[in-house]
Amino acid sequence: MEILPEHLIEKLRSAEQKTSRRRARLRIRTEDQVWPVLHRGQDYLVLDAADISHLRGLVDLYDGGRHLSTLLIVASEIEGDDLICTVKRETPVQDHAALDFAREENAPLALIPRY
Repeated sequence: MEILPEHLIEKLRSAEQKTSRRRARLRIRTEDQVWPVLHRGQDYLVLDAADISHLRGLVDLYDGGRHLSTLLIVASEIEGDDLICTVKRETPVQDHAALDFAREENAPLALIPRY
């Protein structure tokens, strides 16, 4: 990379960013906008800084059309071409209602009535 001209290095970087945006299935959605997630870590997300310069608050994380979780982003900072978002809390989306009692391990699934 040291012997390549600077304009060629910039074109290679922009092409790499475009392909990584196309491959990204993970998306962040707020009420009115959607941004692709370039990289996801344990407690952070990486977005393209060209699309958004600051993000904070509750957002929804999608994998394609499937809603995965709700995230609380507490801080974001720009490093190079990336926006690094620090995630404080992630709540997975459930497909059933939460139980308001403790289910016993050996409890029957259904009761058979006596006649």
